[in-house]
Amino acid sequence: MIHRIESLADGRIAEYAHVANPAWLLDHGLFVVEGRLVVRRLLDTDRFAVHSVLVTPAAVAALGAVLAGDRYRDHLPVYVCEQDVLDQLAGFNFHRGCLALAKRPLETVPLDRFAGANRLLALEGVGNPDNIGGLFRVAAAFAAGGVLLDPRCGDPLYRKAIRTSMGATLGIPFIQANSWLDDLRSLQRSGMKLLALTPDRSATTLRRFAASIAPDQPLALMVGAEGPGLTDAALEAADARVRIPISPDVDSLNVAVAAGIALAILQPARADQF
Repeated sequence: MIHRIESLADGRIAEYAHVANPAWLLDHGLFVVEGRLVVRRLLDTDRFAVHSVLVTPAAVAALGAVLAGDRYRDHLPVYVCEQDVLDQLAGFNFHRGCLALAKRPLETVPLDRFAGANRLLALEGVGNPDNIGGLFRVAAAFAAGGVLLDPRCGDPLYRKAIRTSMGATLGIPFIQANSWLDDLRSLQRSGMKLLALTPDRSATTLRRFAASIAPDQPLALMVGAEGPGLTDAALEAADARVRIPISPDVDSLNVAVAAGIALAILQPARADQF
């Protein structure tokens, strides 16, 4: 349902004045998606209820097919305004002229959703939204079955994390666990091995570890924030400590880069791999 917006004072778009305020959005059970590609991915998923869309005329034309479909045509408010109105309302420039508000799910993903996963990514203390987004993007690229975050991690539904992930946070199931290690130990008891990724040169190289396990062995790759890395408690809980061999002149890799390399090496063998 398309509505033309001519003025910032139009009350129908009042909520968009808060898109740069994550605390307000969280309090109101909402999150923001920006950019045509990622908004389209939001519209294509059944995981989140879309509250409304705010777009420029060019952006609504680009999204025309999905917005005109039976799912949204008569039910989703689509507000159309010029770019300058959108920028003034939001407080910054959206170069693709496309925003959406979606509702946060009331229920969390249950831990048993991860029980059958072959690969998981487990994040400890990763607060930077760019790193959160990058980690979800590599999780999607290498078919991880989910992401388990500890309470100190950044919000995967923060707009910058969503944008950096190219919408992967909208598709990969995740849990922001209050008892991260307890949940990992529960998965461990079900047969999943916990791997601690560390730059420690005494750790087993990833290729050596990968060669020592059955291809279908379920694994949870644990990674920590850049700088401090994984806590001692996380390292002690791991079944194995693994590392990526790098030049001695470099102390570490970006956490998303490291996780991507590790998940690529740990992928179960497939006929189409090279």
